[in-house]
Amino acid sequence: MQRMAIQSLPMLIMLLWAAAGDLRSRRISNALTFSLVLSGFLQSVMPMHLTTPGQAMLGFLVGFGLPFVLFAIGALGGGDVKLLAGIGAWIGPGPVVAVFIIEAVVGMVIVLGQAVYQRRTTMLLRNSALVMVNMLHLGEVGVEHVRETGRACRSVDRPLPYAVPVLIAVLIVMGLQWR
Repeated sequence: MQRMAIQSLPMLIMLLWAAAGDLRSRRISNALTFSLVLSGFLQSVMPMHLTTPGQAMLGFLVGFGLPFVLFAIGALGGGDVKLLAGIGAWIGPGPVVAVFIIEAVVGMVIVLGQAVYQRRTTMLLRNSALVMVNMLHLGEVGVEHVRETGRACRSVDRPLPYAVPVLIAVLIVMGLQWR
């Protein structure tokens, strides 16, 4: 357990940095995501590694592929996609899927809490239903229409900083693995 915590420390530091930057500017720097990806691959070839090189590559691909659909419709930025790809390189394919699922739930809780606090719950639910209907009819209306609907339905000036629920999800997944 302690060994895994020490091995994960560089990744966790970069995730904290990403979360702080994302909170401040709603951007995750390319230098940070590149460092996360590169260090994930490098740790996989070290004697005491979290993943093998094959797991790191598969984790990278899964981490990139899962959020890419959301990026394609404008729901996530490119930094968000690269962040999850970097995490995948560190922890492998199975855990990165768990991180993706948990961060979606954590992000939803944060957004719902924010909507309740701002008294915009009805607007959030209406806009979410509108985007969902458009996504269900993606073949008929096209990606650009779905993307524009998503932009028009944003109920806050500053969207959810994706790195924050991702950091929380990584801590949860790692905590479960360390038990």
